[in-house]
Amino acid sequence: MANYTAADIKALREKTAAGMMDVKKALDEADGDMGRAEELLRVKGLKGVTKREGRTASNGLVTARAAGGEGTLVEVLCETDFVAKGERFLALADQVLTQAVATRATDADALLTSTLGDGRSVQELLDEANATIGEKIEVKRVARLEGEHVVSYLHRTSPDLPAQIGVLVATAGGDEQVARDVAMHVAAFSPTVLTREEIDGATVDHERRVAEATAKEEGKPEAALPRIVEGRVNGYFKENVLLEQPFAKEPKKTVAKVLEESGAKATGFVRYRVGS
Repeated sequence: MANYTAADIKALREKTAAGMMDVKKALDEADGDMGRAEELLRVKGLKGVTKREGRTASNGLVTARAAGGEGTLVEVLCETDFVAKGERFLALADQVLTQAVATRATDADALLTSTLGDGRSVQELLDEANATIGEKIEVKRVARLEGEHVVSYLHRTSPDLPAQIGVLVATAGGDEQVARDVAMHVAAFSPTVLTREEIDGATVDHERRVAEATAKEEGKPEAALPRIVEGRVNGYFKENVLLEQPFAKEPKKTVAKVLEESGAKATGFVRYRVGS
């Protein structure tokens, strides 16, 4: 019988995040040698990486860091919320974010091919985590924002999970507090663009056609159609354009008005929600 104890099993499970039976089998095969058992678990896990590539990673977290007029936002995904809130996954996400900040990464591909201090690429780091944790793990998105003031805001949609919504906001003028207030607003109201000019003309035309068809279906007077259509298109802008949204803390004012009164101007923002 292999020479190992319950404490050895517990220690190896904590170190590798492998299942109970897998750990016991590895220790049996390694005749109680902890180092050899860990190596066997890693080899077994790496063999399963390819099999996991087709699986869906829809849980995970967003994490961010902002300082000195620069901000980085990263979305790291896994398969289950159980893994998402585990210490190993949280530590991995922090390591990935640190690398993204250090390399000034602006997209996932650039981050994944970058080299860590120990010579591994970030992709190799993820593959090894994939092997030990036993789930598909991927960096889905990376964003970088620069400005006079750049703040980050992370929001937990559930108290027992890591942040599921992450925001970066860049402003010029004003102070960081107004930028932080706007970041919290972005998290809650999920605008898609900063200004209406960023919305594709074809999208606006489509919204106008839908608004007109809906008004006609409702039996609105022909003479009133232009006013009704423009009102509904403006409603679309208020829903999607950050600067035109009613501000969360003062709904009678737009975000643009609040920024103006604070002597600030929003120059950019990014919002990620896990899996969306």
